[in-house]
Amino acid sequence: MSEHRLSLAPMMERTDRHFRFLMRLITRRTRLYSEMVVDRTLIHGDAARHLDYHPAEHPVALQLGSADPGLAARAVAVARPWGYDEVNLNAGCPSPRVQAGGFGVVLMRTPERVAEIVRAVYEATGALPSVKHRVGLDEHEDYAFLARFVEVVAASGVRVFVVHARKAWTQGLDPKANRTAPPLEHAKVYRLKRDFPELTIVTNGGVGTPEEARAHLAHVDGVMVGRAMWDRPWRWAAADRLLWGDAHTPDRRAVLERYQAYLHERLAEGVPLRVLVRPLFNLFKGEPGGRRWRQQLDAALRAGRLPAGGLAALAPVEVGA
Repeated sequence: MSEHRLSLAPMMERTDRHFRFLMRLITRRTRLYSEMVVDRTLIHGDAARHLDYHPAEHPVALQLGSADPGLAARAVAVARPWGYDEVNLNAGCPSPRVQAGGFGVVLMRTPERVAEIVRAVYEATGALPSVKHRVGLDEHEDYAFLARFVEVVAASGVRVFVVHARKAWTQGLDPKANRTAPPLEHAKVYRLKRDFPELTIVTNGGVGTPEEARAHLAHVDGVMVGRAMWDRPWRWAAADRLLWGDAHTPDRRAVLERYQAYLHERLAEGVPLRVLVRPLFNLFKGEPGGRRWRQQLDAALRAGRLPAGGLAALAPVEVGA
């Protein structure tokens, strides 16, 4: 059974260590990806700020943004002591800032460059990155372009490909529109798995429930989910049972109690309350009492503290699993 059966997608300003910890309380098995971190940020910036995480987060992956083999190798060398289970190279982000840096989805035009980056990282650190990319970009939308990208990159040793099943437009669409406007083409990702059976192929895009993820697993090795986990995190409490046959089902009150203990640990380290509470806002979304939950969290943030009864005191009556 693939280690990548279900993954939380890297999302800027979403998949920080606090949201990842919350999702680990909800699902034991899901692989958690960090926000993308640019190579120079790790080399010249505050590495711990971007790399620290709770040991419970394993399996956890670091996503790297880089277009330079030497810088990528140096950045991964900086990250190695943190013990991430995977380093993932971003070849799928279409944002103008990322394009200006020469990485993200524009790397799909030069698979040889991606292969150089992978080899440099492996030779310097022993880490063999995975690659996240699109099914195509701009005028490059035929399957042959996608298959050649995978073939060239796989020759460098990469064995895990996470494929956003939409092509990207590098002009004319903002990053948000690029997540929704181009049509989903999961069939192309399925075909990759048929044509490259020795590789681990993970599909990404438009998956909203564990049941939908399970349907995709008839064709690929794994499914990556982004906004659907951020928007409705508790919906994924059934993931371990449905996708792995795990009999354990999390209890929401227990999740709140454990997250509150985590929250107090981080507060003692100087993390702002608002940063720690933000991942919780959607925990009851679409359920009775969900709106009141959000309102009470807002009130707690305005007051600058949680009530005496803690998070459980704010939760709707329907707080059980």
